[in-house]
Amino acid sequence: MDVVEPTRVVRHEARTCVGIRVVTPFRGMLGKRNELLDELIAWVADQGIDDAGPFFLRLHVIDMSGPMDLEVGVLTPTALPGDERVRPGVLPSGRYATLTYRNHSLRANRALLDWVADQGLTLDRHEIATGDVFGCRYEAYRTDPRTEPRKTRWEVELSMRLADEPEIRPHETRRRP
Repeated sequence: MDVVEPTRVVRHEARTCVGIRVVTPFRGMLGKRNELLDELIAWVADQGIDDAGPFFLRLHVIDMSGPMDLEVGVLTPTALPGDERVRPGVLPSGRYATLTYRNHSLRANRALLDWVADQGLTLDRHEIATGDVFGCRYEAYRTDPRTEPRKTRWEVELSMRLADEPEIRPHETRRRP
């Protein structure tokens, strides 16, 4: 794994997008991503959308030994209506733990998860019977897949939304129970 930009916390405003969401086994997940990415690239071209991007892979529910609930999407400058297959959506606002890398997605994910734990941060996630549900966990492809087909050369921004912290007004303090 080549680190392009080190681990950090960034704040994002809500961002509009469109995407195709499916449930697929962990094994073969990247093949499904590639298939959906090709489909979404064609849809964007058919719609005549020139200023969309970057494309991304969002993981809604993760079960490494079972089905993965994922979405292949693209950020859009404004909300679009989508259709029966390509649905409109939003990447939520908030603080995100982020790492930008090239090659070796599993290593990058492990590095970011370890960093979050080392920093004492909490991810926006909870467990259900079918896996870990994330408020927002995605890989944005900063390298445009339409111009660079070799995935090992893509710059990828891996981001995981952090749990919201309660706001403290200047005149308040936190009290321990």
